[in-house]
Amino acid sequence: MALIKKLNDIEPKWGENCYFSENATVIGDVMMGDDCSVWFNSVIRGDVNYIKLGNKVNVQDGAVIHATYQTAPTNIGNNVSIGHNALVHGCTIHDNVLIGMGSIVMDNCVIESNSIIAAGAILTEGTHVESGSIYAGIPAKKIKEVSPELLDGQINRIANNYLKYSSWYKH
Repeated sequence: MALIKKLNDIEPKWGENCYFSENATVIGDVMMGDDCSVWFNSVIRGDVNYIKLGNKVNVQDGAVIHATYQTAPTNIGNNVSIGHNALVHGCTIHDNVLIGMGSIVMDNCVIESNSIIAAGAILTEGTHVESGSIYAGIPAKKIKEVSPELLDGQINRIANNYLKYSSWYKH
């Protein structure tokens, strides 16, 4: 059973058809929509500020979602994939976004819809990713536009696959 912990009288809340792996951790002021999945060794820690996730968000193995006390909550839209070992901290991520494996998204970043953050990219504080962009590197910079093929073949495919994968684990 996942560690789902109430903190300061605030209990995590989630919608229908969500999956939490046995060693996922979700603490405090966390709100999730429907069809979300929180995978092995991932942490969503709403202890110092709120964290909101929309519908069909997958938080893959080892990812960490946190916020900054009193200044930077974390807001994540719908149809978002947070890749393995990514760090998402005090930022806003709009709909239809892929956060690549091992990437870091720092405080006050805004990632607009239909965007991809490449594996290993580091978005420094306050970076603004325009809709339909791919950002890569350290520090991350725009490298190209998201094509319709990437939108379907990566962003939507991964989000849909994680909804399918989570169904395999529910018993």
